[in-house]
Amino acid sequence: MNVNIHESWKKHLAPEFEKPYFTALANFVKNEYSQHTCYPKGNRIFAAFDHTHFNDVKVVIIGQDPYHGPNQANGLCFSVQEGIPHPPSLINIFKEIQEEFQIPYPKSGNLERWANQGVLLLNATLTVRAHQAGSHQNQGWEIFTDEVIKTISNKKEHVVFMLWGGFAKKKAKLIDAQKHLILTTGHPSPLSANRGYWFGNKNFQNANIYLEKIAKKPIIW
Repeated sequence: MNVNIHESWKKHLAPEFEKPYFTALANFVKNEYSQHTCYPKGNRIFAAFDHTHFNDVKVVIIGQDPYHGPNQANGLCFSVQEGIPHPPSLINIFKEIQEEFQIPYPKSGNLERWANQGVLLLNATLTVRAHQAGSHQNQGWEIFTDEVIKTISNKKEHVVFMLWGGFAKKKAKLIDAQKHLILTTGHPSPLSANRGYWFGNKNFQNANIYLEKIAKKPIIW
């Protein structure tokens, strides 16, 4: 695996790439991509870091692992490539935004437009085997992405962390709540949303209120 990560991150994360767990992870990913269909494409594995540079991070949204269907994953959590039908979780995310801001439902499910405004769309696991959800979990990605979260928490101030569902909420222990805003709610998946754990959470409005309070530009969701 070619660790092609943006320079702004490299200076903070370089020590990770030298650690034994990361060497083992890189070998695992290389092997998986050579023997199976995996997502996202190899040049998109670190896309979240390319679109949102370290100094620009204002919001962090944490997902679990990439979409495992053809042409869906583009390296940003919850995001799909242009022209791809929106998966159920993304539909519920857009419905919540539609309701919070009274704006039309967006045509494109590609969230690069958020990433380019400072929203780090970080999956805990950055790769997956086709049609096998969770197939690359517990291989080392979570150690790396936990380090990313800790680095943002330690080296930055006033970042909004959105933790959706039980898995993401466990990441709260990595974040200094005195320096940052942590917003939690249920997962946007239909299972959670239909039980009343997602809609009406006001996460997107509350993030913008906080950003404006600290004199930062709100996100155009």
